[in-house]
Amino acid sequence: MAMPINASSCSGRSERTLKDLHYPSRQAENERDRRGIFDRVLTRYETYKLTARVRKRRRPIEMSCLTEGGQRPLGKGDIPVVFNTHNDRKLMPSFLAHYRGLGVTRFICVDDVSSDGTRDYLLAQADVDLWSSPVRYRDARRGREWREALFERYGWDRWYLNVDSDEFLIYEDCENRPLGALLQALESRGEKRLAAPMLDMYPTGRLGAATLDSDDGRMPWEIADHFDGSGYEISYTKRAISITGGPRKRKFAHLLELIKYPVIFWDKECSLGVSIHQPLPCERNFPAVSGVLLHFKFFSDYKEKIEQAVADGQYFDAAAVYRKMLEGLQETGEFDFSDACSTRFSGSRQLLELGFIAPIRYP
Repeated sequence: MAMPINASSCSGRSERTLKDLHYPSRQAENERDRRGIFDRVLTRYETYKLTARVRKRRRPIEMSCLTEGGQRPLGKGDIPVVFNTHNDRKLMPSFLAHYRGLGVTRFICVDDVSSDGTRDYLLAQADVDLWSSPVRYRDARRGREWREALFERYGWDRWYLNVDSDEFLIYEDCENRPLGALLQALESRGEKRLAAPMLDMYPTGRLGAATLDSDDGRMPWEIADHFDGSGYEISYTKRAISITGGPRKRKFAHLLELIKYPVIFWDKECSLGVSIHQPLPCERNFPAVSGVLLHFKFFSDYKEKIEQAVADGQYFDAAAVYRKMLEGLQETGEFDFSDACSTRFSGSRQLLELGFIAPIRYP
């Protein structure tokens, strides 16, 4: 879930900005950290200040492994993905297939009281460790405490993928280059994170006609196959890259933070205590934007999903974003995200050519 940008989430914003930054950019590779010395010093101080704050409020969180036999240790060559889910049964087959195809060898999931069969489906998967917690998503600081607890349980000083169940990672030539090659490239550049904004995916025409079933064998981008090809803004804050825009901003004026760091080398300096969009230490949050997360929220069941999100109240600010969407839905009766900027997704090469992702430069 993207976090709305408000006064509190903007507290890490620097007054110094780079006016010539653009996203997407056909010079994406050149958009690496171009901040001056003063801004870098501010970032280091921000890390120092926030780390002290996070340590003071850190607390243990109760979690249970539901997989038969309990938690299984990771091997040195494993590539694990940590993810949260809630009632995403329809996405589970394609989610697992996508990441297995990229080379993920272990799925470490926290199921937040799903009631649609998600839990039973995941328990039947041999490469999934399924966890639960009596602490709900909101009270676990929007799931960040779950993730940190799992990183600690499964081990520091290794790479993890860190996503949600409706996020599908895309990077240059991912159709042919597995995650192992990506990690080698990041290590060769001395980078410990991959920056990737969420691209909200949607069908053209009525959303009510966009049906994704859990057993039809299709990938979600075969149905919700468009994204906004323009209308984004990028800036540097003291804490991280910031990217806003997309169809929810265009349609509902939602100013949501889109940037995430879904590939992360987790060591004892790391924390998600401030925000999933601004992990600590902040100094690592300024690589070129070399990936995207295709974000799938909008299918034929979107009305039910919005109503459930409002009733459940687990999202940021008592699900204020979803409340505004529900108000719009009650006024119009149907959503249609089609626009002149709508672009049909065709693969990683397209995103590279359009400047949504920078080239990886594989070794």
